[in-house]
Amino acid sequence: MKRLLAIFLCFLFPLSALAGDNSYKVVYDGGSVPNAKAGTGMKLSIEGSNIRIMKDKTEVIVIPAAAVTEISYGQDVHRRVGAAIGVAVISLGIGALLALSKSKKHFIGLTWDSDGKKGGFAFQADKNDYRGLLAGLEGITGKKAVNSDAMTVKN
Repeated sequence: MKRLLAIFLCFLFPLSALAGDNSYKVVYDGGSVPNAKAGTGMKLSIEGSNIRIMKDKTEVIVIPAAAVTEISYGQDVHRRVGAAIGVAVISLGIGALLALSKSKKHFIGLTWDSDGKKGGFAFQADKNDYRGLLAGLEGITGKKAVNSDAMTVKN
């Protein structure tokens, strides 16, 4: 009976949910992080009062949450023209529908000043994770994220 209950609980509450892993897969887009190239897949972890960036199992940078000066976010929306052309070769109708669809990329930027060492970076977050990632960053830094899409530039 206990074994059956244990199996039931494993399906009801996966062990990964109990792990409490506050890390997110991100794609580095650019900035002042040393030894990082744009397009590199990384893992951003929110740990206590630090923001830790890892590439594979190597620590890239640790940013104290108190040093963060700004959090920004924005979206890049574009049409899937290239994919539509490829599909249109096979099926014109599906290719036309695909050309009408849009894709969104969610970007988050951080800037910091830690003991006179200023830096910043931008990264792309998964569409399912970016809201939670923003909430976590706002929570540990005390800073409100700024929507960079809403800002207008006057010449």
